[in-house]
Amino acid sequence: MAESETSDQLAAFFQSGIYRFSNCAVSVVFMDPVRVLNRSYSRFRVSPSTYYSRFFSSNLAADFAHRETELSSSSKKRKRKEKKPPLLNEREQAADQRHQLARPLLLKAHECLIGASELLGILRSLSCDSSSMAERRKPTVVETEPSFVELGKVWQAPLYEIALKFPRSCRSNENEGDIVDQCCDPGLVPVFNNLVVNETGDEVEAEFLSRKYVIPLESCFYMSDLGKIQNLIPEVYNADAKNVQVLVYIPMVSRNRCNPFCWFVAADSGSGFNLILIDPPWENASAHQKLMYPTLPNRYFLSLPIKKLVHSDGALVGLWVTNWERLRNFVLEELFPSWGVTYAASLFWLKVKADGSLTSDLDLFHHRPYECLLLAYCNTKSGMGGTMEDQVVISIPGDYSRKPPVGELLQKYVPGVGPPRCIELFAREMMAGWASWGNEPLHFQDSHYFLLNHEDPVVLQ
Repeated sequence: MAESETSDQLAAFFQSGIYRFSNCAVSVVFMDPVRVLNRSYSRFRVSPSTYYSRFFSSNLAADFAHRETELSSSSKKRKRKEKKPPLLNEREQAADQRHQLARPLLLKAHECLIGASELLGILRSLSCDSSSMAERRKPTVVETEPSFVELGKVWQAPLYEIALKFPRSCRSNENEGDIVDQCCDPGLVPVFNNLVVNETGDEVEAEFLSRKYVIPLESCFYMSDLGKIQNLIPEVYNADAKNVQVLVYIPMVSRNRCNPFCWFVAADSGSGFNLILIDPPWENASAHQKLMYPTLPNRYFLSLPIKKLVHSDGALVGLWVTNWERLRNFVLEELFPSWGVTYAASLFWLKVKADGSLTSDLDLFHHRPYECLLLAYCNTKSGMGGTMEDQVVISIPGDYSRKPPVGELLQKYVPGVGPPRCIELFAREMMAGWASWGNEPLHFQDSHYFLLNHEDPVVLQ
């Protein structure tokens, strides 16, 4: 019976990218973000070796052995020195107390992973194209990716256009199998401060400054700085239609997905979003030192118009935060009250390596192997999916700051009836059926991160 259940769990995992631990006492799942993301595409697929580049390499075993040697050596040195742990200040003590409350949940979740031997055997193969494809993916000429952040600041920004090439045909209804012919001539539209929509049932190829991008099916993005976020508010579109340029709109029959942009065309009383995920560029010394992305002072996020983006039935709001206690206090005491949201629960993202071990010691004070998504409700009236509880998502991390796609896990908690309308703020990646806003939502849509969906994958040129 147990073997049959495990087999069913693995079959579901291969199909969805989500492994649910049915015998675990806590709410915990393991996620393969690559499989989850690839459900947004048909002609392309996210490259596993590119996604997992930080934790897979040809010398993985040697790396693990080297780290173990270093840890053993440093451990001996610490024993000889016998240094006492530093005294924590008041704020650090509060952070440690919060960690101690979450610690049993995280330990139990990791025990569930370690106990799933069949799943552990799969982890090392998640980056299946890391060896053969890695060599084939190396460009002959090193190309520098354009910085959307910098381009959006220059005076020429309104003149930059992105070319969208729609497929000649795509299915408008899966059940009926109807085919709708479309023009495949590339459409040039402004890439900044403009709603760019792909409402077709197929992904769309795009080109910008000689680089190619892949836009998921039934999705849209609005690329701008924080000053233009007001243009996302449905009421603004209703009040002044001149502020809107829906330059790409192809009416299609929705495939039972979130349809985030229907209110851009015909606003109604049900406009707004039911699920809002936010990953702000918090002030972060590590990100600043590595020049990974520009950060903003915390006070800037007080201006986010969350209340005005919320659907009439209410919304579930998810906010990614660091383990910095000062930030946590700011969010709960100032940010959430200013947004009009009420804290409900936390989703912990526990990071592991390819062998199932944690990316760092669980009790390492300044480098915890987990991040937290704070979940809150806004203007909820009815239709809440169930009582919220703290839960854990385990996965192998991708690139720096790249979060796992947890939207599906939150669906049952989203208020309202019917498919939810979903948006991600400060997005650097797009999902099918979602609206994405930020100053670089196309960052991880670069063709560098994709392969053509063939049995023998061919890298996009």
